[in-house]
Amino acid sequence: MSAAGVSRSVAALFIALLLAVLAGCAGGDGSSPSPRSSSPSGTGGAADVLAVKIDNVAPARPHTGLERADIVYVEQVEAGLSRILAVYSSGLPPVIGPVRSARETDLELLRQFDRPTLAFSGAQSRLLPVIDRAPLDAVPPSKAPGAYFRGPDRPAPHNLYLRPERIPFTASGVNAVEELGLRFGAPPPGGEPEDSRTVRYPSASVTFTWSGGDARWLVSLDGSPARPAEGGRLGAGTVVVQEVDVRQSEFSDRSGNNTPFTETVGSGDAVVLRDGRAYDVRWTRPSAGADTVYTGPDDQRVELAEGPLWILYAPRR
Repeated sequence: MSAAGVSRSVAALFIALLLAVLAGCAGGDGSSPSPRSSSPSGTGGAADVLAVKIDNVAPARPHTGLERADIVYVEQVEAGLSRILAVYSSGLPPVIGPVRSARETDLELLRQFDRPTLAFSGAQSRLLPVIDRAPLDAVPPSKAPGAYFRGPDRPAPHNLYLRPERIPFTASGVNAVEELGLRFGAPPPGGEPEDSRTVRYPSASVTFTWSGGDARWLVSLDGSPARPAEGGRLGAGTVVVQEVDVRQSEFSDRSGNNTPFTETVGSGDAVVLRDGRAYDVRWTRPSAGADTVYTGPDDQRVELAEGPLWILYAPRR
């Protein structure tokens, strides 16, 4: 081969190697990685948040560890009852519960977080494969039997508890509110004075009463003050009452009651309660992988008061 041919071959090899390196840096397909991409379940890597499905009927109370949650979601389940999904990231209590079964709604809700860990007691057999395919790390008792225990003070199924230190999750120290793209800050302009607000489901209710002395919205469940097992009162710094569509799903419980599906993708009206005032806002979430954004009449994002955030999915009227 001539000297010129050798030179051309060397140059071609160099270019090929350079392109391969650049492609590897871009994720293998020449595109930039998505900022909200999630690792498939079981692939490792640190999870952003721990979500725990918690019972919310009278025999399950008082709750344990709920006062340490960064975010508390309340959603409708079968027979018009409500259930809680508590999200932890800034820190973990030693025990959380009572833990109950997951629902299809949880999977879409949790898409707002990157690589969430979901702790739950189980699920309907037809839903389990759906959970396995979801972009989250599922940790039911079958996968972490040493992390769960039955308490002696109440009957099953209201006595299953989680020791979060025994599952493969480490709290990041970052508040889960920030993982959602929300911020703590000054209240928006306007608003109306509000002493109390009740959110009603067909067979359940949650009431928030403003306490200026505590600078918190004190929580009552089904008409009774919510007092965690650790003592005191459950409270929220900010409450969001988000109007959503609740429709029938393809799943039912053992009694034949249809499992409602709460649509958390879309848009609609909401009310933000903070600092003893109520603010009418709009919520938008264009896709399952997007964060929910709350904006006021000026189209500016609404900032939150310090403290736990409670988000209640209220059936749209």
